[in-house]
Amino acid sequence: MPEPAIIPRPAHAAFPPGVLPLDEPAQVTAPPAIAGLLAEVLPGVGGTFQLTEDAELGPEGYRLRIDGAGVEALATTETGLRWAVSTLRQLAQPGGLPYAEITDVPRLPWRGALLDVARWCHPLEFVYEFVDLLALHKLNTLHLHLTDDQGWRFEVRKYPRLTEVGAYRTESNAGHAREGNFDGTPHGGFYTQEQLRDLVAYAERRGVRIMPEIDLPGHMQAAISAYPWLGNEPERQLPVRTAWGISKHVLNTEDATLAFARDVLDEVVAVFPFEYVHLGGDEVPLDEWTASEAAQKRVANEGLAGTAELLGWWIKEMGDHLAAHGRKIAAWDELVEAAPPKDTLIFAWRGAERVTAALNAGHEVVAVPQEFVYLDHYETRSPDEPLAIGGHTPLERVYGFEPVPTGAAGRVLGTQGMLWSEYTPTPALVQFRAFPRLAAVAEIAWSADRDRSDFQRRLDAHLVRLEQRGITVNRLVPPRLVPPIMN
Repeated sequence: MPEPAIIPRPAHAAFPPGVLPLDEPAQVTAPPAIAGLLAEVLPGVGGTFQLTEDAELGPEGYRLRIDGAGVEALATTETGLRWAVSTLRQLAQPGGLPYAEITDVPRLPWRGALLDVARWCHPLEFVYEFVDLLALHKLNTLHLHLTDDQGWRFEVRKYPRLTEVGAYRTESNAGHAREGNFDGTPHGGFYTQEQLRDLVAYAERRGVRIMPEIDLPGHMQAAISAYPWLGNEPERQLPVRTAWGISKHVLNTEDATLAFARDVLDEVVAVFPFEYVHLGGDEVPLDEWTASEAAQKRVANEGLAGTAELLGWWIKEMGDHLAAHGRKIAAWDELVEAAPPKDTLIFAWRGAERVTAALNAGHEVVAVPQEFVYLDHYETRSPDEPLAIGGHTPLERVYGFEPVPTGAAGRVLGTQGMLWSEYTPTPALVQFRAFPRLAAVAEIAWSADRDRSDFQRRLDAHLVRLEQRGITVNRLVPPRLVPPIMN
């Protein structure tokens, strides 16, 4: 029998001969949350799941033993026990559980994926399924991109037009944005606060925390379409943007607009308990601020050196408000030059060198350089691969990515697979873009030791397992690992 395929690779694993049959009613001894999780995801599996004071395991590690006596899992936290359950889910076979002795500890504390629901409002049941896939791969963070120029998906009760108007566009780009073609089909939708609270609870049961992103002060055309007074031309009624790309329309610098943003964040933190709120801060054109008398007055009154410093001022205002709620800022790497608070968590996306720049500026970093972990890029050179935004990020490049520069251990918290959705309008396409590459992201974030040939063996079996769950994977070319292309 081949060695069981576990992704990400455990720190230490041995598989003695033998199989534990699952033909008797499951008897579970476990904390209530873990017993409930087992009943949801592995109803036929029993065993003993205990908390221990084994410091070697850290906050997320676990020990797992499967033998003739049954299943035993030990961890210092319920999170560690949840990851033991994730391993059991991958080990489970129709005939039972293979005997195993596993000790497993993650390499990095931040392991996740971004899901863009702003460009396309994916069905809520798919978002649940995506959370479950993250948990299966021991990815502990869902970065939920909720707002953009093309749609606002978060219900804000104080400002109902954000979802009455801002959640709906008249059509979408058909083909690449530069071609200027549109599909003529309206699109829209949003998630209520109660729906998102339920999603947060579901994710927490599986060990996944959800970081919301409200992208500001750029990427805000949908909000400005709902409330024109938020923009720099308040007399102008803008539509929700129908083209991909970057809108030049940004939030103005008026006190009322700052109050609006604070109100929105008040409702966000009431739904999402995670310590970080992502405020975006990327791709903010300066055209409107440069031409705005009010914005230039703000520059003068705040003692700023120029228009470009309005970005840092905006984020600092929102960061101060989040701090009053006990929360911290996450933001894209454009903020590094804007001198945000030192506890701002920087998502370095514009190249691996931006990781170093953020570290040099004194920030902790999540390394997400587009050339390695942007999974909306093409994976293959096949002419049959569905339309993507561009680029070419094959599996071998993802697996070859090293997120932590030399000397930066402890300051680079981790990495994420990035699933922007301009060209992934359906759940099946999101899955197609994600797999097999998200499995590689999981391994580089969790596993201290990587082995390309061993990953290949495990991946082949793992993709079959995913397909048996109904997940769409990219089979256009056989997923193969070759020496990484680093150009």
